[in-house]
Amino acid sequence: MEQQVRLMMGNEACAEGALLAGCRFFAGYPITPSSEIAEIMARRLPLVDGKFIQMEDEIASMGAVIGASLAGLKSMTATSGPGFSLKQENLGYACLCEVPCVVVDVMRGGPSTGLPTHVSQADVMQARWGPHGDHSIIALAPASVTETLHLTVKAFNLSEQYRIPVNFMLDEVIGHMRERVVMPGPGELETVWRKRPGVAPEQYRPFAFTEDLIPPLADFGTGYRYHVTGLIHDEAGFPTNQPKEIAALLKRLHDKMERYRGEIEQAESFMTEDAEILLVCYGSTARVCKRAVRESRAAGLKTGMLRLVTLWPFPERALRACLKTARQVLVPELNQGQMVYEVERVVGLARGQRSIPVEPLGRYDGELMEPEEVLAALDRMAVKV
Repeated sequence: MEQQVRLMMGNEACAEGALLAGCRFFAGYPITPSSEIAEIMARRLPLVDGKFIQMEDEIASMGAVIGASLAGLKSMTATSGPGFSLKQENLGYACLCEVPCVVVDVMRGGPSTGLPTHVSQADVMQARWGPHGDHSIIALAPASVTETLHLTVKAFNLSEQYRIPVNFMLDEVIGHMRERVVMPGPGELETVWRKRPGVAPEQYRPFAFTEDLIPPLADFGTGYRYHVTGLIHDEAGFPTNQPKEIAALLKRLHDKMERYRGEIEQAESFMTEDAEILLVCYGSTARVCKRAVRESRAAGLKTGMLRLVTLWPFPERALRACLKTARQVLVPELNQGQMVYEVERVVGLARGQRSIPVEPLGRYDGELMEPEEVLAALDRMAVKV
């Protein structure tokens, strides 16, 4: 079969990936620079018997996504920084109630209304710690248009497989750039569906402590009636004040992520085998860093790059593997320093008797970092090696 090749922007690739993953419900509210995702889903979902709703605000959008998912539909919403902030309360509800869903955040400059049409990577800590309390969540960050399509499918797969919300962290450059994309053929991409109950409705417990730590999820409207609440709950879903039940639920949510961390974490290594200066980056910044690594290698510097595909859980093992030869670490990102603190934490745990300095390189004026900025930082670090 002849391959279909398309010129596609990142936001379009995100919508196409969602449809390929089986997404059949989208609720959202227009906001730059993510609006193209909603516009495309509004056109395409009715053609595959899906549902699109433009809600009155971002809070309601997140609530509608949760409701649609509990009714059995793979569900998604898309927003940017201010809307992402508004979604956090309901996102915390989804975390506690283990509701599969995908939340796309096309990052722009902030805080507040900030820079609606300019790039930023300043939401990465919010992607992990936005909802209050102890919770687990997954966050992914693509670095190309093609990867946006494929990684959106993976976002749905992870959400369904582990019964957990997934934050999909595009940045404005990836969302709006256009690249050549080879469209996957029928059945080429794996799609995962949530585990369904194998017991009668009267025996079903929506938050049961199963051996794999992932309770089956029944669809509302199929004969299974159960309680869902944002309060800490027992296996049946009803609120509890029993200390043992409270601790058991929160521990299971934590342990579920830790048990499958090795299957979830993903990172890309580039020329790290003998790298003495290691760049750790993600999203559009990684494209700049890859060029800087090539040019610095040509100039005789032993540099390498670790690109974070999974932001959360943080790919600790991949970073530790790259530290065997590294003597310094540089963390370029489009903010004043966020992921650098997580890198410092892991480097501190892994360094042993060696001292490995970690330096931030931030740009936060709404423009994409340039290779020359990274090369200048590498030159400064090389003098210290």
